[in-house]
Amino acid sequence: MNDLEQTLSIIKPDAVERNLIEDIKSIFTKNNLVIKENKKIHITKEEAAEFYKVHQSKPFYDQLCAYLSSGPIVVMILEGKDAVLKNRKLMGATDPKNADENTIRKLYGISIDKNSVHGSDSIENAKKEIKFFFLN
Repeated sequence: MNDLEQTLSIIKPDAVERNLIEDIKSIFTKNNLVIKENKKIHITKEEAAEFYKVHQSKPFYDQLCAYLSSGPIVVMILEGKDAVLKNRKLMGATDPKNADENTIRKLYGISIDKNSVHGSDSIENAKKEIKFFFLN
């Protein structure tokens, strides 16, 4: 009986640039999420476009792709009980101004675009996103 879930987390370029990798990782581990795998990579704009395909009809799509590919990122597989939901709670609202106190985006996010982290929004998307970065 395994009630553990896996989710994908990305530490985005703004947070990597500000040396926040270990600070953010420690928030996950202190909250019972195990970092199963992680790697620092630099993706191309084309790879970012593929990753964010779900948003391609949105007005911010091009900006999103340009930003994610603008510098190194850290991609991680987090594992734990209710990992998807727990990660979403730890991240906080997309706009750091609206994020709850002590969430990653409230602590480190600069703006709605540069909000330091990405996390899968469902178990289905987590599987796709993990596959994208770790099973290619």
